[in-house]
Amino acid sequence: MRVGCDLDGVLADLHRSFTGIAAGLFPELDLASLNPSDIAASPPDDEDDRAKEREQSEIPAPAGERPVPMTRRQVDEVWRYIAGVENFWESLEEIEAGSVKKLATIAEAENWEVIFLTSRPRCEGRTLQRQTQLWLNKLGFPLPSVYVVHRSRGMIADALGLDVVIDDRPENCLDVALESKARAILVWRGSASGVPSSAKRLGIGLVPSFAACLDLIVEAQKAADTPVDFTQRLRRLLGLQPRSATKA
Repeated sequence: MRVGCDLDGVLADLHRSFTGIAAGLFPELDLASLNPSDIAASPPDDEDDRAKEREQSEIPAPAGERPVPMTRRQVDEVWRYIAGVENFWESLEEIEAGSVKKLATIAEAENWEVIFLTSRPRCEGRTLQRQTQLWLNKLGFPLPSVYVVHRSRGMIADALGLDVVIDDRPENCLDVALESKARAILVWRGSASGVPSSAKRLGIGLVPSFAACLDLIVEAQKAADTPVDFTQRLRRLLGLQPRSATKA
């Protein structure tokens, strides 16, 4: 089985480092308001995303809505700071201690091919791929395959023939569901109300942790005799309807 696994927001705790830098640059910030669902659980995919978010941050929030905890300019300033830190991506902590080692152990036991996908922006020092490989190796995943991506995750999943893609961003999971045959699993540690309603309709399963995600995949694989059996079993474990009962 071929598994695509995102890094920031799934395995690596970018949010903690990002908000720590933000607090140093902007002491007036209320760190308690900087939730991962709002600020840097994952890096932006590209400049188009940043430009869109920058435009949106200039529009006042409607009455009754929670205000944006950081302005777009403040977020950009943090990213500029990160770009100047040598080998920043090697310094992150795990979100769930031991998760990288657990993934390596299961991949070895179950014969998985794991490809790590990331859209991290550049910083000083080694290449993004090399920094990521060294980080994964340090935490217990030897010889990791890392693909730095700047395109739709769905197109990449289709091109690489992935069976499962694990991500923390609903939009990436939607791309996977719409543009590939891979099963998308969303690691969502916040309130389920923040997930787009189309996610479940398109067969995207939600899990509260990376550990829970691995357990589900292993259970589905052990009970399956064919790729179709695996897909149907995984859907049931994720609380989704069987494919035959899903409306287009």
